[in-house]
This record gives sequence, C-alpha cells and structure tokens, in this order.
Amino acid sequence: MTDELNEPLGLNGPSEPRRAPGRRGRAAVFVTALLGGAGLATLILATPDPHAGQPVAIARIEIVEPPPTPASAPAEQASVAEPLRRADDIADIERRSGVKVTRIGGGEPPAALIIRLDEQHAALAPAPDERLVEKGRHGPLPKIGADGAKPMEVYARQATIGARLPPGAPRVALVVGGVGLNPRLSANAIDELPGAVTLALAPYGADPEGVATRARERGHEILLQAPMEPYDYPRENPGPHTLLTTRGAGLDDLHWLMSRFSGYIGIVNYLGAQFTADATALTPALTDIAGRGLLYLDDGTSPRSLVSTLAPRLALAAARADVAIEAGASGEAVEKALTQIEALARRNGQVIAVAGALPQAMTRIARFARELERKGIALVPLSALVSRVEDKEARAGKWK
Repeated sequence: MTDELNEPLGLNGPSEPRRAPGRRGRAAVFVTALLGGAGLATLILATPDPHAGQPVAIARIEIVEPPPTPASAPAEQASVAEPLRRADDIADIERRSGVKVTRIGGGEPPAALIIRLDEQHAALAPAPDERLVEKGRHGPLPKIGADGAKPMEVYARQATIGARLPPGAPRVALVVGGVGLNPRLSANAIDELPGAVTLALAPYGADPEGVATRARERGHEILLQAPMEPYDYPRENPGPHTLLTTRGAGLDDLHWLMSRFSGYIGIVNYLGAQFTADATALTPALTDIAGRGLLYLDDGTSPRSLVSTLAPRLALAAARADVAIEAGASGEAVEKALTQIEALARRNGQVIAVAGALPQAMTRIARFARELERKGIALVPLSALVSRVEDKEARAGKWK
C-alpha cells in the first residue's frame, strides 16, 4: 500500500506489499530500535549544540492574577461596573479633548471607527463665577460683581482671527437657537458646529445646566433664549413663564427663566413680536438685563421691535440680527440665506445671523461656518459684534 501522506505523488515507484513481521522479525526490529536510540543519545551528548545551530527562543509564561474584587461589591457586579466606568472616562476625555470620534451605528466607547481632529476648543472661564451670582426666588441669578465684572464679559469667548486672514477681514457671528430641547439635536449642535458659533439654549428640557456646561466645554459661548409673547398668543404659546405684556413691569417670569442655568452672556428673544413692540412691558425687562451685566440680541424677525430704540437709553449692550433662517426653512431657503450672509459680510464688514438647531439646516450651516476662513471671512462669537454703550454715551443717546 502506497504511503500517500509521506511520499510525494508520482516521485516514487509502487511499493512492495508489506508483510507483517513474524516473531523473529519483531525481535530484530526491537534490537535495531534499541541500538538506534542508544546511538542517537550518544550523538546528542557529543554535540555541543543539541539544536545543530537552529534558532532557539525561550519564553517564560507567567500567570497574572486579576485585581482583587472590592469586598463591598459582588464579583458579578464588579466585572460589569469596571468596563462601564472606563467607557465613561473615555467619553469624558473625548468631550474635553477636541477630538471628534465617529462610531459604527453610533456605538459607545471604546469602539472608535473614525477619529477626526477638530479645532482646539477655546477655554472659557468657569461657570458659575461666585462673583457674578446672587440668590433669587427661583434660583441663582446673574449679577455684576462688586469689582465691576460682568457676565457678558467674563463668560464670553475671545474672538480669534486666523493668521491667514488679512487685517480688517469681514466678520460673521452665527447664533444657533433651540438647543437643549431635543437631546440628539442639541448634541449635534454642540459637537458639529465650530466653537466660535454662539448657542442659544432654551430654558426648558431635562437638564439645561448640563447642556450649558457641555456647550461651554466645547468652546461655545451661550445665550438664554427667553420666550416672549407673540401677536397670536395664546394660540401660539412659546411655553411656561413666557414674558407677557399683561404682566406689566413684573419680572418674576424673567427671573425664573434666568435661573434655569448659568454661564450665559445675555438674552435673545424667542418669538415676542407683541412683547418687544410694547415699551411699557419691554423697558423693565431690558433695564433688568442691563443691570445684571448681560447683553441682548434681537433676533431681527419683528420690524416693530423697540429694542434698538430703548437700548441706548438703558446703557444696554445690544445687537440686532441681520439675517434669520426661519424654522422649517427648505434647503433652497437655507442656501439663499447663507449666500446673503456672505454678501452682507463683504459689503458691511460684519453680519449677525440666527438659525434654529434643525436637522435639515445643521449640516449645511456647519459646513458654511468651517468654509468662511477659506473665503477670507472670520467666524467670531456674538460677543465680538455687540455694540457696547458706556453710561455717559447712553445718556447722550449714542449707541455704537
């Protein structure tokens, strides 16, 4: 029978049939094997290198014992808690590092698929700053510090103009509102938009303080988006504690809104065409905002707003948006608005634009913001474009 496992096919002739050895044959085989083994042993002992020069590697196998499980926690619980803790640590490091990690199917750490190095996030002053906080009926309220420090200055992001831009390059401030209501949209706005984009946070939501903290960790200066009375109220109701003309000079609702989170530089209206057109209701609110060292942004959607008229008299730092991308705007409308922003920036030297944190607009706005420097335009935070008025200038009716 041919030994097909040990003899290459076709190289050896057919083997003769093998006969089973008899008793004498078996004895001869045993003696031969014994002599052969003795000879081999002698050869090995006589050879200095038993491996005949072949490479040799020696590895020590050590058994490492797992770390002891704390006595206070069952073994099964400890084995599950440790991976979760490591995942939490990784997520926290990612948030603080300025590194964007995209995972398969939105998976959790540490299964990273794509890592993108983003901008270095500007470090903002810690919030709340004890100098700038006073106790209110509904919670902490912003105030001007005893040393004159103002929230709109302490909590602001510094404007950084790229070295590749020429002196006097046009400047654009983008404000994205509605952050804090939908967790996924809020996370996208915080993570995907450049840090120089200012975010306006709604006073509602499960964790407004947490959202504010995370936004500022990513380098965004933030605003409080205050709901104000529209013309068709209450059919269109912006939400609880809306500022109403029927409340007169009462500031309780405003203070409730102000106490929802900390670290904001000012207030921006949400709706409010009726409220901002009523001097009797608007004046006390703007006076309180100015007295707390906050700025005010008019979103520019109401032509009857009196903010630009009242602000100089109240020494209020204020601005009005030049372009507003309306909620629910089509892709074509968004593109048209972005083209208008660029054109106004080149013509006027600066422009303020507001938009909502909506899925259909977010991706395009983020791309537009990142492309501005390449087009010779600087992206700056809102605080860099807000007019500031000193008290003596306010009394003279001047507004820079």
